[in-house]
Amino acid sequence: MARNGMAPLHGKTAVITGGSKGIGRATAVEFARLGANVCILARDAGKLAEAARAIRAAVVPGESAPGKEAGPPAFVETIEADATDYEGLKRLLDAFVSARGVPDYLVNCVGYAVPRRIRELSPEDFTDNMKVNYFGQLNPILALLPAFMDAKKGHIATCSSAAGFLGLMGYAAYTPTKYAIAGLSEVLRHELKPAGIRVSVLYPPDTDTPGFEAENRTKPAELHAMSEGGGLLTPEAVGRIFVKGIMRRKYYIMPGQSALMWRIARHAPLLMHAILDGEYAKARKKVANGYLRA
Repeated sequence: MARNGMAPLHGKTAVITGGSKGIGRATAVEFARLGANVCILARDAGKLAEAARAIRAAVVPGESAPGKEAGPPAFVETIEADATDYEGLKRLLDAFVSARGVPDYLVNCVGYAVPRRIRELSPEDFTDNMKVNYFGQLNPILALLPAFMDAKKGHIATCSSAAGFLGLMGYAAYTPTKYAIAGLSEVLRHELKPAGIRVSVLYPPDTDTPGFEAENRTKPAELHAMSEGGGLLTPEAVGRIFVKGIMRRKYYIMPGQSALMWRIARHAPLLMHAILDGEYAKARKKVANGYLRA
């Protein structure tokens, strides 16, 4: 972990939205483990406090370079806020910047899914998904971007999904939001590069988070059957891969099976359609033969 007597992210600061649970919390723990100051942002005060305790447990002691006294340990802060409320979020992040300086990293892990057949979805379901999954990541970017631009530094990391390049039945309200995050990230990468601001985007496959557990309660039986064959990563594994990719300044960060699926979808899209259609046909047969969801 240490390099020349220093934790590799000593003195760096990461703001992580959606940091109270799942991939966001695991990512925050990994930043703290590597020596970074961490600020997590979420709506639920109780979950924020619980996550902050876990993150503080990972904080490394103050370390020193050769010939210098050890500095203070990294700080861990929380911000109780709704990422879909731009004005309220902007005020809180401005206050954080005034108190702590411009962060080095903004990592957005806000998102949710309620998979259902499209005929079961209302227009409000589509609106709500876009509000949380897209604007919940866009708003923190817009709020911190002036500070990044003035400082001529910063690294913005967004969280898309394997559903950001694949279309699976049951995810009609969710998948367009993850495509939107992918598209936004592509534009940010191109436009902000001359300003010295880097961009990364995470494409996680199925991950064993509270959100995934909630998804399983509404998944169509066919989608449930298909998901069972894809494996399940832990949020800790994804968090480690995410932070490692950010530190290496990678744009595409693809944990688990995402890398292979992305290559097939990008270079042989019709093959990917055939694979998905085949899996769907097998799942429908399982359901017809009495398959029951766990």
